[in-house]
Amino acid sequence: MARTLVIQPLPGIGDMVWHLPHLDAIAQATNDRRVTVMTKRRSRADELFTGAAHVDRVLWLERAQGDDPAGRHDGPLGAWRLGQDLKGQGFETVWILHGSTRYALAAMFAGIGERIGFGIGWQNALLTSPFVLTRSEAALHPAEKATRLLARHTLTIDPTPRYTPGVQTLSRITTELGDHPRPWLALGIGASEDFKQWGARPFAALARAFVDRTGGTVFLMGGPAEEPLAANIEASARHGVVRVLARPLDQAAALAHAADVFLGNDTGLLNLAAAAGGKTIGLFGGSAPLTLYPNLVALEPTGGAVYRENRMDGISVEVAMAAIGVVLG
Repeated sequence: MARTLVIQPLPGIGDMVWHLPHLDAIAQATNDRRVTVMTKRRSRADELFTGAAHVDRVLWLERAQGDDPAGRHDGPLGAWRLGQDLKGQGFETVWILHGSTRYALAAMFAGIGERIGFGIGWQNALLTSPFVLTRSEAALHPAEKATRLLARHTLTIDPTPRYTPGVQTLSRITTELGDHPRPWLALGIGASEDFKQWGARPFAALARAFVDRTGGTVFLMGGPAEEPLAANIEASARHGVVRVLARPLDQAAALAHAADVFLGNDTGLLNLAAAAGGKTIGLFGGSAPLTLYPNLVALEPTGGAVYRENRMDGISVEVAMAAIGVVLG
């Protein structure tokens, strides 16, 4: 059993993908080269780390997300209950990749002797390590804060997130879908917020243009909630479109890797596709472009993206198609 616990409480798939290099670096610095990860269920970390040698197991933070009812670790006694859940599990060290005091308090209740975290604000009083971030670093991107925390502890990393799909999964995907004509365009059509959603009409228009000009295939990727959107896109695009929704993360990463180009909204799937190393194009109208991936081309409306403002319709199908042409060479 791993003796080092890493708490990364940000809820999304993309949030966990951002922290892949940090988890690996922390694990490699331990005696047993393994860590236990604690996070929220929406991250789907159990799928993400299936077969990962450096992750011993995944524990869940039982905290409400969205309209969910309060969880065991919510409320005034939530930190105490979390501490009781962690007590007796043999953890000697905890890394808290977040600024919340709650998780440092829970680690103290659990009797974890070495407590490392961002240390910005009240959390600092509950940590045992003096190597913390400064208040001026509080507004940095979460991944950059984690990188700086590791640097304070002499752990250096390449901060580029990388996720390698399993060889058997890649083989399964190419066998299952290999009869569809190339080139392959994978479209990540889901979005966690409306201001990140490009919409059915432009996705369908892009699919039509791609199939007409290349003779290739368009794969629609997303979760179960995207089924109506995918059906709408497929009907409008007429032909050459295949739905591959609700796939396990390893399969989604394998398809994104196998595709000739992946294009999608700013979601966890976009992060996963970029981390898998394929040619990736992101649509950013209501959120800042990602800068973590050298293989990701960011498309913005004229004047740039504005956080939480829906400017996605400012990204034209022609601009997206031109970007695909450049990426395909």
